Amino acid sequence: MLVAAAVCPCPPVLVPEVAAGAAPELDAARAACSDAIGVLAAARPDLLVVIGPAEQNGRGPHPQGTAGSFRGFGVDVDVRLGPVPPEAEAVSEVGAEGRRELPSSLAVAGWLLERAQWSAAPVEGLGVGEPDEAERCIQVGGGLGSRADRVALLVMGDASACRTLKAPGYLDERAAGFDAAVGRALGEADIEALKALDAGLAHELKAAGRAPWQVLAGAAEGAALRGELLYEDAPYGVGYMVAAWS
Repeated sequence: MLVAAAVCPCPPVLVPEVAAGAAPELDAARAACSDAIGVLAAARPDLLVVIGPAEQNGRGPHPQGTAGSFRGFGVDVDVRLGPVPPEAEAVSEVGAEGRRELPSSLAVAGWLLERAQWSAAPVEGLGVGEPDEAERCIQVGGGLGSRADRVALLVMGDASACRTLKAPGYLDERAAGFDAAVGRALGEADIEALKALDAGLAHELKAAGRAPWQVLAGAAEGAALRGELLYEDAPYGVGYMVAAWS
């Protein structure tokens, strides 16, 4: 049963070493993420499932202890998705043969969990594809609640990337309205509104969080959780939101 969820953005610039001189610009976002993860810990889950957007080679399950890094962004920072379980010590090296590295979104989640010194429950990761249809995402989410008696979710994903002229997707006048609707849905734990998000529009607006949010909606069915929007801004023309459900 789903007992809590945290929604966080997943730009690598959340990691100060990646952001470099611009790191202070996201201090408020980092603080909100910490607060949201605190809500997860307070729920005393038996299992934490981390969900984030991923390219083809990063989709699917990622076991606890899976390694990731931000070396592709020019910094010597390695992370793991929770501590390496004893049975996995033999293949614990970064990039060990037969073990995939974390997709970027789950690497950011791993960094957030390390920063929060997460020890409340075992951790699993799930990379989901941006093209996945809403029905598929909802179905996947529906199966997560049965993974343990008390399940918590850490849901990674950004809103539109078209809020300003300098945004990655340039300015799209539809972006502000889309992000406002997502913010309301996350703040109110409105699972029907999340289920109804238009996948085509989300794709056009480069909103990578759409699929993970709809997985959350499927998992939250019948859980009667309440939501709170802890942070909402678009400092680089990309919508970043943090929410906590409990």
